[in-house]
Amino acid sequence: MSNVQVFLSTLLAMIAFAGNSLLCRLAFQGTGIDAASFTGMRLLSGALVLWLLVARGGSWWPAWALFLYAAAFSFAYLSLDTGTGALLLFGAVQVTMIGAGLWRGERLNRWQSLGLGCAFAGLVGLLLPGVSAPPFAGAVIMLTGGVAWGVYSLRGRGVADATRTTAGNFLRAVPLGLGLFFACLPWVRLDATGLWYAVLSGTLTSGLGYAVWYRALGGLNATQAATVQLSVPMLAALGGILWLSEPLTLRFLLASVAVLGGVALVILRRG
Repeated sequence: MSNVQVFLSTLLAMIAFAGNSLLCRLAFQGTGIDAASFTGMRLLSGALVLWLLVARGGSWWPAWALFLYAAAFSFAYLSLDTGTGALLLFGAVQVTMIGAGLWRGERLNRWQSLGLGCAFAGLVGLLLPGVSAPPFAGAVIMLTGGVAWGVYSLRGRGVADATRTTAGNFLRAVPLGLGLFFACLPWVRLDATGLWYAVLSGTLTSGLGYAVWYRALGGLNATQAATVQLSVPMLAALGGILWLSEPLTLRFLLASVAVLGGVALVILRRG
């Protein structure tokens, strides 16, 4: 892949990831759907749209990681606010992916270290002022989801066919999601609008978004792939400003410059 293709694929994937946060927040704040139903419908609809595009692929380890991430993401946001959840999730992703990269021999140069520190400081600067001590159970669940997403991303590096592999992973994750749904049947609360948000999350921002992400991973090392995901909370916050009437503040603008500038340093300063 050319640098332009890597950039465009990564950008589309980050927008999709931010869309997942917005749709999940809309579903749980504005409808009565429960976390298990949202997770099951998200995985099922993602698998269906990908099945229409390709036949089969993927493997069970990434499918388990995908399911664990999706379930943890939904259940954690029942007790965590958006900023706390994003900080925990992407902090865990950072530790998992950068730790794996360093274990495999990747090293950060001076500029990349500066960029990583700048990006993380910007994210903390945006989120910490509104973050109270999170519920312990919700925090553990979200950290588990972050580790699972880090593993899922690491498994996607170097796949030959991103769409086919993502489709296979989703198809394998569907019975896991349905098993979770039936296990939680006594507490299930179905809601038409909430199910629609789950379908949008599954088809567009998860199914197709993750296929694009697997394609982008072919041009990123583990450290770059971890760091670029720090932009997702920023994009989600921007979506909240545009579609949920959340205020545009100077703090948000300064944090955006820090995070996106730091991400650019990590990706562009390879030598």
